[in-house]
Order: sequence, then structure tokens, then C-alpha cells
Amino acid sequence: MVQDLLPAHLLTSWPPSDGTIFAVIRTQFPLMRGEEKKMKREQGFTLIEIAIVLVIIGLLLGGVLKGQELITSARVRNIIATQDGTKAAYFGFLDRYRALPGDYLTASAQANIPGCGPAVCFGGNNDGQITGAEAIHAWEHLSKAGFITGSYTSGTATPTADTSNTPSNPYGSLVQIIFDGVYREGAADTGNTRHNLKTGTGIPSDILAEVDRKVDDGRANTGQMRHSTFAVAPATAGSFADCADANGWKSQTPFANCGATTLF
Repeated sequence: MVQDLLPAHLLTSWPPSDGTIFAVIRTQFPLMRGEEKKMKREQGFTLIEIAIVLVIIGLLLGGVLKGQELITSARVRNIIATQDGTKAAYFGFLDRYRALPGDYLTASAQANIPGCGPAVCFGGNNDGQITGAEAIHAWEHLSKAGFITGSYTSGTATPTADTSNTPSNPYGSLVQIIFDGVYREGAADTGNTRHNLKTGTGIPSDILAEVDRKVDDGRANTGQMRHSTFAVAPATAGSFADCADANGWKSQTPFANCGATTLF
């Protein structure tokens, strides 16, 4: 019975008049009032609160996607700048010294290139082709002559390519300037031997597609920019089938480990 739960001073007016029993219960049992408020609080989020959360999520996703786009654009610009800058340095060196970087005779390099004293710089046989170790000496010649930024030192007549003597691409793989035919020519994986500048491997095919569209014809087997399987061991590079097809570089389903070269 309700009256059994009430204090003695309220029993004198029991039963209460109509409509007052609920006031009495709410007064004597404040916990019930608290539970009533709790039930109201647990009804869920309002539409405004949900809208605010969705806006915040949208802003975060937009920031992430924009950040990825900026990183991709920076890498594309870096690759293009490296290819264009090195090609200009190659011809600048040839014009100044009447010889190719790396292929320049050791004695001539030591006598004429600033900072290339005796037993410091090494060179090649001056036959008009950058081959073998000359491909590594080329970076020291270009850097000490002031045609490229960075400092690269061969250290020996027969060096092994590493980051101390050879530049890297934005993905950490070594690049190469050399006289060879390791590039795609139509349906073949090798072309006529000629001087070319390898981008190095580890570059996604969609990035190379963007680079090729900006500087050439967008195809990996024609034009001045071609697919190449060059890689400095133990690294490897994706095949032409991995990275491209007859229509161009794979953009919709990119392959992560590709390389290219710019023909001189």
C-alpha cells in the first residue's frame, strides 16, 4: 500500500485529494524524478548533433585526400625537375668541357673541374659513351662542376652505386645516367643503345603516367620517356606488363614498383 511508504505526518490527510497523489510521490521520492530526467537524456542524439559529427568527418576525410593529392603532385614535380635538370646539366657539362660527365678523362677532370684534385676525382676513357663506372663518376663531375645540387663522391675508380655517389628518386631508389638500351622500344624490352636518364625504380605506375602525360606522349613504349627495368641490386623493377600496356601506363590499377627513362 502507498500509505505504508509515507511518513506519519502525511497520514493525517490520507487519502489525499484527487490529483495530489502524484505530487506527494514526486516530493517524497526524488529518485523517481532523477530517473525521469535520465530517461529523457537517453533518448539519443539530435539531428543537429548528428549533422555536426558528419561535417567533422567530412572535413577530416577531405583533409586526408587533399594531403595525399599534394604529396602525389610534389613527387610528380620532383621527378620531372630531376629529369629536366639532369638533362640540362648533361648538355651544360658537354658544352663547357667538350666531354661527357663521367666519361671525361681522369687527368682532365682532376685538372679542370673545381675540387677535383689528384686522387680525388676519377673519370673515364673519353670515348663519347657513359658506360660502366663512368655512370657513377658522372654525378661527381656534375656536382663538383656546379651543374647539379648535392655532393657526390665516387671515392674509387670502380665504385659501387650508393647514396654517397648517386642521387635518389623521391621513393629512395637510385637514378642512373648511362649509354645503354635498357628501355622499352615498341614491343621489345630493349632498344638501340643511346644516352638516357633512368628514374630509378619503386615508382607507382600512375605517378609515371602523370609524369609522362606532362612531358611526353603518355605512352610507356614510345616517345622520349619509356618504361625501363633498370634497378640497382638487390632491388628489382616491374616488367612492362606489370606497369603498362600498349595504351600507356597503368593508372586505374597501378603497380607500385615501376621505372622509366628519358632518352637523350
